[in-house]
Order: sequence, then structure tokens, then C-alpha cells
Amino acid sequence: MKTLLINTLILVSFIGCTNSSKKNYEDEIKLFQYKLNTEFADATTSPLTAEDIKTFKALDFFDIDEDYKVTAELILTPEAPIFEMQTTTERKPLYKKYGIAKFTVNGINCELSLYQNQDFINSSTYGNLLFMPFNDLTNGKTSYGGGRFIDVEIPTKGNNTIEIDFNKAYNPYCAYNHSYSCPIPPAENNLNVSINAGEKAYHKLP
Repeated sequence: MKTLLINTLILVSFIGCTNSSKKNYEDEIKLFQYKLNTEFADATTSPLTAEDIKTFKALDFFDIDEDYKVTAELILTPEAPIFEMQTTTERKPLYKKYGIAKFTVNGINCELSLYQNQDFINSSTYGNLLFMPFNDLTNGKTSYGGGRFIDVEIPTKGNNTIEIDFNKAYNPYCAYNHSYSCPIPPAENNLNVSINAGEKAYHKLP
């Protein structure tokens, strides 16, 4: 009886910790979504047209799913050359491939390249972030047809893994306003899997 009671207490404690961890994660993603919505609702920071911002309520997101938060193997590419990334305009910002992330999502083995914007390397705000644009099988259906972006923190030196959270995937500004110049995800970042996480396609209110 004593052993049964101890095991029961351990199980209850484990379930409590698991539920608490899940709630904390959901709160983290909800805060990310809230910040995006706040930015879009503010005329001084919103990429929306002056007409669209008048009817803006909130962005649309997939349900939060922690299965789309993955720990990927990171293969560094220090010898990769600096290149001009294609955009929706003639602008061609300079990037360098920082590394390749290998991971599994929905049972599919995937690879995505991570890029470092050469203009932001010494930035106190963006210097520790890598740019991960990608396409997936939801493009043009439930997500924006031009692909989505994720900002990923550079891991500590010597760490051969990197965390990618697709629940934080967001649309380029071109999804809302064609006056912007947006990077086009390189072909090497086309995923043969549906990423049902992060921001959905933007639909204007009637």
C-alpha cells in the first residue's frame, strides 16, 4: 500500500509539472502573437495599408502545437560565400549561410539553411539572430503563398544543436502590402511537409 501511494504521488507530481510546462509554453507563444497583433494595430509600426488598418482585428494563427518546436542538428558552414538574396523587388541584401539545420517533423526528415544578414552582424538588436525563410506544403492554401520567416537565436559556441519553433513563423510584410521589398525563400529551403504552425495567410475583412 505504501509503495502504491508513493507511485501515485510521483505520477500526480509528474502530471502537474507537465501541465504547468505546457501552459508556460502556450503563454510564451500567445505573448509572441500578442506582440505581433499590437504591432499591426499601431499605425506607426503596422505594415498594413492605411485602408486595411481601419478594419484590422487580429492576425490568424494555427493552433499552438509544441510538436512543431524542434531541436535540430546544426552543421556550420563557415566557408559559405556571401551572396545576394533574391527579393520581390530589385533590392538584393547580402546574406551568408550560417549553417544547415537537420530535424524531423511529422515523421519527415527535413533540412533548412539558416542565414546571417551581413548588415545586422554588429547590431545590438538583431546581431544574435539568424534568418530562416522557408516554404512548405501549406503555401497558397492555409499559409501565405510567398513563404514564411522565423528568427532563430544563434546557439552558444560549441553547441551542435539549434532550436526552431515553427509556432513563431510569421509572414513577410509583402503578404499585407506590396509596397514592401521581401526576401524570397531560396529553393533549398522548400520543405516537402505541411507546417501547420505559426501565422496563417492574411485575409482582409470585407
